[in-house]
Amino acid sequence: MNVLITGGCGFLGSNVAASYLQDGARVTIIDRMLKGGAWENLDWLKGISKQQSDLEFLQGDVSQIEQIEQVFAKRGPFDYVCHLAGQVAMTTSLSDPIADFRTNALGTINLLEVTRRSSPKALVAYSSTNKVYGDLNHLEYGENETRYCLPQFPNGLDESTPLDFASPYGCSKGSADQYVRDWYRNFGLETVVFRHSSIYGGRQYATVDQGWVGWFTLKAIEQRAARDRGGQVDPFTISGTGKQVRDVLHSEDLISLYRRAFEKRAQCAGEVFNIGGGLANSMSLIELFDRLSSLLNIPDGLVYEKLPRRQSDQDFFVADITKAKTVLDWSPRVSALEGLVRTTQWVRGAL
Repeated sequence: MNVLITGGCGFLGSNVAASYLQDGARVTIIDRMLKGGAWENLDWLKGISKQQSDLEFLQGDVSQIEQIEQVFAKRGPFDYVCHLAGQVAMTTSLSDPIADFRTNALGTINLLEVTRRSSPKALVAYSSTNKVYGDLNHLEYGENETRYCLPQFPNGLDESTPLDFASPYGCSKGSADQYVRDWYRNFGLETVVFRHSSIYGGRQYATVDQGWVGWFTLKAIEQRAARDRGGQVDPFTISGTGKQVRDVLHSEDLISLYRRAFEKRAQCAGEVFNIGGGLANSMSLIELFDRLSSLLNIPDGLVYEKLPRRQSDQDFFVADITKAKTVLDWSPRVSALEGLVRTTQWVRGAL
């Protein structure tokens, strides 16, 4: 099998790449290597590949179509194109919307066009986002001591939720999302769109702007270490009340999703799926902090300070994953608690 993964040294990309390399597939990666941990993930992947020729790496930019064409000329045609490269932080999109557009929107249409010309039989899987649905502040929310909720949507939000490209990030990702769908409808290129909620797990070098489960796990571990040393515990910051809710999905389940899509490409071609851990694996920041305090034996809890709510944030998003269960026969297997235990172990090992 011949697989191309854009953003292949990032969190999601490196996990998918490792899975195929372990099977002896031929894997090609394009990555700008701007994110923390990218070079560490590349070294990890080199250690997994069984033969040197199995893994090809190009430090490149999907917004430069000539670089994509070179990869296809050298390593194509591809059977599977996993388009996972992207500018992933809403805060960055607000500070530099043009760069955000180049990577997310222009980079996607470049990849679609080169794939259509050079690998027309490939399946293209695109990593989209729940931010294509906007702020969702037109919905009627409930609230308790630890979380917001949407009483009218007991199973979460499905793919019929109206699109609303709020924030430059939502606009760039949403545009790309629709281009990927349209290249199936107008050109017959087999594509599938995954609108992800919150993803986490090993190989995620989280930051304050991206990867909230990993980031707050790191902050909790640092506070545990400070207590052990008898030193000062430095508070971290959160935006908003801490009652914002997301459904979290572990990297192991992400790998199975992308693999299942290729196995069932005839059923999923041209489709869009909301992807997350579902209501059973949802949690607010406050609930995450309670779980981390318990796992790390911090009886008086984590120390943090509140900042104003982030612009264009969603108070509640849980994916209704019924369609993915039905069409792909896929559902999460790693519980939020088990995934958090694994993430804590990985973050400790990465320090």
